[in-house]
Amino acid sequence: MLQFHPPGMGQQIVQTSLGEIVCYVPMGAPWSLPAPDAQPLIFLHNFGGGASAYEWSKVYPAFLDAYRVMAPDLIGWGQSAHPVRDYRVEDYLMMLTEFLKETCDRPAIVVASSLTGAIALRLAAQRPDLFKALFLVCPSGFADLGQDAGRRLPLQAIGLPLLDQLIYSIGAMNQVAVRSFLERFLFANPNRVSPEMVAAYLESAQQPNAQYSALAFLRGDLYFDLASYVPQLTTPTTIVWGENAQFINADLGQRVAKLNSTYIQAFVKVPNSGVLLSLEQPAIAIALLQQFLSQH
Repeated sequence: MLQFHPPGMGQQIVQTSLGEIVCYVPMGAPWSLPAPDAQPLIFLHNFGGGASAYEWSKVYPAFLDAYRVMAPDLIGWGQSAHPVRDYRVEDYLMMLTEFLKETCDRPAIVVASSLTGAIALRLAAQRPDLFKALFLVCPSGFADLGQDAGRRLPLQAIGLPLLDQLIYSIGAMNQVAVRSFLERFLFANPNRVSPEMVAAYLESAQQPNAQYSALAFLRGDLYFDLASYVPQLTTPTTIVWGENAQFINADLGQRVAKLNSTYIQAFVKVPNSGVLLSLEQPAIAIALLQQFLSQH
């Protein structure tokens, strides 16, 4: 999937207990590579059919000169390993811990979105030594404060053998379905969905065994109550929320954030944007992240 990232980017392989993570890092021109002791800045994509590090490809180039930028495809997504397993949130907590310990020589600044943002916050509450700061877009455990954010498909259907595989094939592995998913659920303005975006999501969705992680997300196997972990957070955090984000309501997100006003230092609502702020309005995402980094 390197073809969907900017020129000058390459792939670094990081070993974890669940398999290889493909991480996108700058390799040379047109980028001036940062000093070896530069601050690690990690970009983590969200979950959902076709998700990958491409999500941040319009944002992270703005920070390549000053930070040691890494944008991994998480296990089960993109070009990273796709082990056949019943994925649980504990898998991603373990994988993210291993990734940060392997790649960072100091606490990292982590940028993440949606469920992955919630997982990063949960891990930061448990392992504050791994994190310097968090910049999160629409972080949600999808069961926050006891409110289920709503499953994408009926549990009875996606829990049936073979039928769930068929649903994935129909709903995530063709161009029409991918474009419809982006336009209807992830973007506030469907006109902002480009052919490149559709191609990148389709490429990720068509990777062998990609359905296992995607269906775990659809079934709700990865859901948890983020509110249970927010009070324990001691890492400086900013939360940004697309006001038109579906399934994960900004008002509910703000209620969760208020459980720790000491360390969640800002909650910014972005109008006319869905959950994929980094693709839908990358200039705004860059500006907000630059402001955040200037404070840390």
